Amino acid sequence: MKTIAVVGGGAAGLIAAYFAKNSNTEVTLFERNQNLGRKILISGKGRCNLTNIKDVREIIENIPGNGKFLYSALSRFSNIDLINFFERLGVKTKVERGGRVFPASDKSQDVVLALQKALISKKVNIRYKTRVKEVVVHNNKVKGIKLYDSLEYFPCDSVIIATGGLSYPSTGSTGDGYEIAKSLGHTIIDLKPSLVPLIAKEKWVKELQGLSLKNVEVTSYFNEEKINSDFGEMLFTHYGVSGPIILTISREIVDYLKEKKEVVISINLKPALTKEKLYERVIRDFEKYNRKLFKNSLDDLLPKKLIPVFVSLSGISPEKPVNQMTKEERMKIVNLLSDFKVTIIGCREKEAIVTRGGVSVKEINPKTMESKLIKGLFFAGEVIDIDGYTGGFNLQAAFSTGYLAGISAGEEG
Repeated sequence: MKTIAVVGGGAAGLIAAYFAKNSNTEVTLFERNQNLGRKILISGKGRCNLTNIKDVREIIENIPGNGKFLYSALSRFSNIDLINFFERLGVKTKVERGGRVFPASDKSQDVVLALQKALISKKVNIRYKTRVKEVVVHNNKVKGIKLYDSLEYFPCDSVIIATGGLSYPSTGSTGDGYEIAKSLGHTIIDLKPSLVPLIAKEKWVKELQGLSLKNVEVTSYFNEEKINSDFGEMLFTHYGVSGPIILTISREIVDYLKEKKEVVISINLKPALTKEKLYERVIRDFEKYNRKLFKNSLDDLLPKKLIPVFVSLSGISPEKPVNQMTKEERMKIVNLLSDFKVTIIGCREKEAIVTRGGVSVKEINPKTMESKLIKGLFFAGEVIDIDGYTGGFNLQAAFSTGYLAGISAGEEG
């Protein structure tokens, strides 16, 4: 009987262990925490955005970090396969805006419990609070693993590394898999946070804490050269900005922040209107409120919480009657509505949703997830140099690579 060790009890590891187990295999899952799926539990704000209903081509387009490497994995275990798999485990799903798929219960705990029960029913051995120190290799073939505390030797024929990235280290993702892979000769592509909240230089962002802006367009710049842009929803926090479109554009912004460079983001608060139409809109609003002061005239244009900051940034006296506004002042308002700037000086690295970088895909067989360097060594999930945008794409990548690694390890040799 073949013995398989799965290192890491997150999305990739749980699926890998499930599919590695068959009548000819003995599978043991090693999890350093006292429970499974800690990152699954906090994903999707505790609701777990399992996948997305987009087709394979669109899923790959939404995984800018080596998405094409996943073609085989997604073909073998697609989003539809994943949804059907969870339905069989008793987890019904629903589709929301943007094609995002969630458990119908809105509880990520249901996903983890279903996977845990599935592993138990398949008689997968689960060892909690057990950290793997190294993979033992002889003649470029896996022979076993050594554990941290006891240095116990566990002989096995195959090892699946599914330890996650560096994102949310509180969940146990502290980079163990990278160290193990590196010690075996694998190349680790530079590790950077991705899908990460951003820190602003301006102190006034604290006044906007909790303010969510919908249907806005955000464009990022370095020295007036455009980096990227996105349209949708964002959020102000006590330290800066977050929310779906901020997380998406953060991927490229992090490269500049890493070199201690400031990035400016420009928020177009009214992207549906040209400057000419916006100017006409401002005039109409000022005619409507012609007896009011400037600070009391913006209720139809802006959320209440944003008005005091907006007025201050405009440089126009808040006490000025709108019927005394000059054309130049009205244009200042128009320009600020379409170009509301925030200076980004850092990111909340420990709150990154995913890690960009990891084990080089050039050293992994995309059809099996097996190492091209060591026979019997497989990789799955975020430990690989793969990263996608928000919307269920990263979890789908983890589940698909986990499936392929599990099936391949179970069949191998």
